Amino acid sequence: MLDRAVIDALFPADLPEPGHWEQQYPPRSLPEGAEVTRFGPSPTGFVHIGGIYVATIDRDVATRSGGVYLVRVEDTDQSREVEGALDQFARAFSYFHIASDEDGDRGAYGPYRQSQRERVYLTYVRHLLRQGKAYLCFATKDELADITARQQAAKVPPGYYGSWAIWRDAEPEAVAAKLAEGVPYVVRFRAPEDAAGQRARFTDAIRGELEHEANRNDAVILKTSASSPRLPTYHFAHAVDDHLMRVTLVIRGDEWISSVPLHQQLFDALGFEHPRYAHIAPLMKQIPGGKRKLSKRKDPEASVDFYIQAGYPADAVLYYLRGLANGRLAELPLAEALAAPIQLDQCGVAGPLVDLVKLEDISADHIATRTGAQVLDAVRVWAAEHDPELVTVLDADTDLVLRAIAVEREGVENPRKDLRKWSDFRPAYGFFFPALFTPLAGPGDERVQPLGVAPEVAAAFAKDLADGYEHLDDQQEWFNQIRELAAKHGFAPNNKEYKKNPDAYPGSIREASQLVRVAMTGSTRSPDLHAVARALGADEVLRRLRALSAS
Repeated sequence: MLDRAVIDALFPADLPEPGHWEQQYPPRSLPEGAEVTRFGPSPTGFVHIGGIYVATIDRDVATRSGGVYLVRVEDTDQSREVEGALDQFARAFSYFHIASDEDGDRGAYGPYRQSQRERVYLTYVRHLLRQGKAYLCFATKDELADITARQQAAKVPPGYYGSWAIWRDAEPEAVAAKLAEGVPYVVRFRAPEDAAGQRARFTDAIRGELEHEANRNDAVILKTSASSPRLPTYHFAHAVDDHLMRVTLVIRGDEWISSVPLHQQLFDALGFEHPRYAHIAPLMKQIPGGKRKLSKRKDPEASVDFYIQAGYPADAVLYYLRGLANGRLAELPLAEALAAPIQLDQCGVAGPLVDLVKLEDISADHIATRTGAQVLDAVRVWAAEHDPELVTVLDADTDLVLRAIAVEREGVENPRKDLRKWSDFRPAYGFFFPALFTPLAGPGDERVQPLGVAPEVAAAFAKDLADGYEHLDDQQEWFNQIRELAAKHGFAPNNKEYKKNPDAYPGSIREASQLVRVAMTGSTRSPDLHAVARALGADEVLRRLRALSAS
């Protein structure tokens, strides 16, 4: 074991003792049973929808217990940090209402970025070195590769442990010599001597009693002395932070289950109380022949930005995710499900499937319950970021926007559900707005051709309709003017008659109606024609009909 003076010389002279940090970050004054949870995103990539899933559970558990939910950015691996990731974190947390209860301005347990906590970690690394629970390791990459090769040849478990840990029991003189030469080193945790063959046991709040092979490896806890700042590995940083931030419940993905034995050893070596754990099953994707984890690399819907850019309402996404966590919540109406607690013991151990079709149905149902004004506000907020031209259109004629949204939504038993996300507004409602709609270029327009009506018949029919058009309130009376003109221009009164002798007619009343529909909306599919006409107004209806009759 190194002399204390040698150890202390490796660290800043003014580095505080552990007691300083214990005093700065005292136990929280919270009600009995209150949970402190944390979500720890890493800026080595963008937030996965699975991260929002876990953070939603984190926030729910903490808030409902009278505790604290915090976000701690785990950025110790600065070489892999992705530019823009932190901005995306903030955008995602704001959109889905999972911003931290504490941050730089609101919270006495920060900083909440691990890269800003170097002195805290160095205190506890020095503490372990002084106690002989950690040691300096000068092993080179070549030496580590040689150890691995010899382990493979001997068919023993790989790792840096026992007799394979060549610096574990090095003589102090050898260590001092390396330090004198200025050779870079890392600090490794000294795993317990009796770890080999032992089993680590713990109770998971979701999975119950679990056990795993105890950790035998002397894990690196402080990265190379050649780097600045001197940052720890994730394993060590999270142990120190969870203790000092007084985290009581660690909710995280089940890929971390195998790390619990190491984490338990670190907590014991540091003299910290263990937090409780809840390991969440990952979100899955259905593929031919089975399923796999939802992948940021392969699946666009894995990225949080996919949902924000498309404009899925946050409440609809959160409702869906809560239903994946606890199946009973999927059976409740949205407002009730958002208000009901997530129960950890009701989370499944098999990963739930992400079904975008189901999400879109949920989203459409939710949007259908919103008033026209609420839809307008939400679309405008989304468009301000993602479709600025649409904002200009919405602001130019708010009354038209509200009339358009009201079509087949207000005053009906089964409202339209053609909006599944805010990005659907332009394709679903764009035709209502002159600035977004391109009138027909006469009867030969490609949008008219699929109807199979001769151009001269289509033009004459549209001209007569425009010349005598009446903008009537009564739906039946309004449609009768189309029916009467259709008969005048030789259209069959119904499809049955038309099919009996198709050569005798230019089409049926269906084709005549579709001419009006295409002229007014640009498509053969649209909401009720009379309702569309009332929303557009007489002048705009006439402008569009005359565009069809133009030669």
